[in-house]
Amino acid sequence: MTFIWVTRGRTWGFRVLRTARLSDAFESYETAFAGVAEGPEAFTRVGDRLAIRFPDPEGRRDRAGRVISHEFVLLPPLEGAIDSVEAARDLVWPQVEAVFRGAWDAPQAPAPAP
Repeated sequence: MTFIWVTRGRTWGFRVLRTARLSDAFESYETAFAGVAEGPEAFTRVGDRLAIRFPDPEGRRDRAGRVISHEFVLLPPLEGAIDSVEAARDLVWPQVEAVFRGAWDAPQAPAPAP
């Protein structure tokens, strides 16, 4: 599965951590999330892509006390029937969980991965 992943850590701000090998990953992310309502969760189809947001499954917070959210843009081909935030989270979270566990409390964000 190919996706863009944007999140923040305990001390570092909003960053692209996975680029889907796109040179314009942040622009693609902004396009997908344009018009998506604020809130802890989001599930929106934008053309052939999915824009998904969910709170950190471990309840991690940044140093200001805000719950950390994870935002993904899933690119085609999409695997299986992704029809909810929960289905998307169950699919993508295992692919990034270990990376985030090691990065969220680091002083700087890790370099983006393809």
